Amino acid sequence: MNVHKNARLTRSGRALLADRVARGWTVKAAAEASGVSRRTAHKWLARHRLGGERRHHDRSSAPRRCPRRVDAGRVCEIEALRRGRLTGAAIAGRLGMARSTVGLVLRRLGLGRLKSLDPPIPVVRYERALPGEMIHLDIKKLGRFEVIGHRITGDRQQGRSRKAGWDFLHVCVDDASRLAYTEILPSERKEDTTAFLERALAWLGRHGVSVERVMTDNGSAYRSKLFAKALQAAGARHVRTRPYTPRTNGKAERFIETTLREWAYAKPYRSSAERTQAIEPWTNAYNLSRPHSGIKGLTPWQRVNNLLGNDN
Repeated sequence: MNVHKNARLTRSGRALLADRVARGWTVKAAAEASGVSRRTAHKWLARHRLGGERRHHDRSSAPRRCPRRVDAGRVCEIEALRRGRLTGAAIAGRLGMARSTVGLVLRRLGLGRLKSLDPPIPVVRYERALPGEMIHLDIKKLGRFEVIGHRITGDRQQGRSRKAGWDFLHVCVDDASRLAYTEILPSERKEDTTAFLERALAWLGRHGVSVERVMTDNGSAYRSKLFAKALQAAGARHVRTRPYTPRTNGKAERFIETTLREWAYAKPYRSSAERTQAIEPWTNAYNLSRPHSGIKGLTPWQRVNNLLGNDN
């Protein structure tokens, strides 16, 4: 018998309660002496009068019957109808069952949502053989601030940076080596986006990387004539992702995720200007000293030199 630490009555206490009542005590007096309510006293007295060896034992709280228990054959029927893309309500109507019971069975089968019947989208991973065969561009919008936000301090009374505007993190990542170039610019308009492209191409060129393709999403700046003209001047082909499919540009998306975790939200900056000053040192560390699991623990700088044959 497992008696919890605050239990008023054990088996012997229940027997004592019944014995006191049998010797003429009132139920109220016996209950007060045992430190329980009259309702509890009456419960144990009723069980005592039923007799039996276990009259002073606790009873299991498990239900005597389970009205929602569904036999295996009916479960198979529910699954077959679900795989025919019927809704839970339609299955319940066809089988003459409660909708709640059908819903319970479907959740246990992992078929609670119709989309669970669709095959998973295959993950297509690729990596270019040489640096410059493909570079990925993307932009992340970040709020400017003059005081540390409440998410860092936990104090909403400290003040807000009202109408402070936005910073735009522009990133460029080489597909083969993961070598990265970043800038914080005041906008994501075509002028800033195109100027970033030109500076990124020049920076890569100084490191021996000649760019053949540039992958971007379908943002208006990337579809502008000014951006197309810059690509044409560089002799690079423009590759755009499928609409509403950011994973197509996955290396840039993954790099932005790392940047936010290890730079933007890594510590409480006093202002967005201080945060901006920290992006270049962080990017240099990412390229030169941070091991990258996607390229077998090498740094992007080691990887680009390996692929270009500069480490021989």
